[in-house]
Amino acid sequence: MTKEEIIASGKLEMYVCGSLSAEEISEVEQAIIEHPELRKEIEIIEASLITLAEAVAPPLSAMVWTYIINSIQKVRTLDSASRTNWPAITGWAAAILCIAGIFWMLNENNDLQEDIQITTTENTLLKEQIDVTEGELTEANNILTVLRSKEYTTIMLPGNQAVAPEAFAKVYYNKKENIAYIDASGLPVAPSGKVYQVWSLKLDPLTPTSMGLLSADTQAEKGVYKFDNIPDPEAFGITLEPEGGSATPTLTQLYTLGAVSP
Repeated sequence: MTKEEIIASGKLEMYVCGSLSAEEISEVEQAIIEHPELRKEIEIIEASLITLAEAVAPPLSAMVWTYIINSIQKVRTLDSASRTNWPAITGWAAAILCIAGIFWMLNENNDLQEDIQITTTENTLLKEQIDVTEGELTEANNILTVLRSKEYTTIMLPGNQAVAPEAFAKVYYNKKENIAYIDASGLPVAPSGKVYQVWSLKLDPLTPTSMGLLSADTQAEKGVYKFDNIPDPEAFGITLEPEGGSATPTLTQLYTLGAVSP
């Protein structure tokens, strides 16, 4: 075969990979002796294999690459004798298997590291959720302890039959410390752009004083709101007001009202 036929046949690539029969190996080696420029083609093929391995594999340490390159360089030494170099073929095959094995182990290690990272993240999120739940439970228990105290009086605020007959609220009022907790779980969700406002009322004459809004700023626990510095009330009322609250209650939007027992 001519030099061009050898190159076009793909036998040089198979020769480098150790995939030719003994007869074909002898044929290629004889062609190399006759056409020394084929050595350059073989060197290019070997370099391409190394470049391909680098492109598809995870990064390898300098020590591992040194081992692989040394193994490849020892695979085959061409000489002028046209004979089958079986030790070289065996060495080349071993080097290929070594590279494949290293790449497989590194890929397996990367997969394991990703699994560990995912598990760690999931455990962190779970712990955060548990901490939040425990905090909410502690806060709820603290509020229950306060509301069950004899210092607090429970005042029912029934719904206004003309506006929201099904609505209701509860006030836990500490007259001595002027503190009130409002349980607003019986109120419907406020429409967009509206907010509930709590009023302390004097009845004769009717004098309303705003205690504040049922908002995140006054929320002590889900559905329970805390208000301080309450003027001595005779009744409590809750109205639905524009977002931000009103200076005076909108009586047509009075949702609940309840009197304080003497």
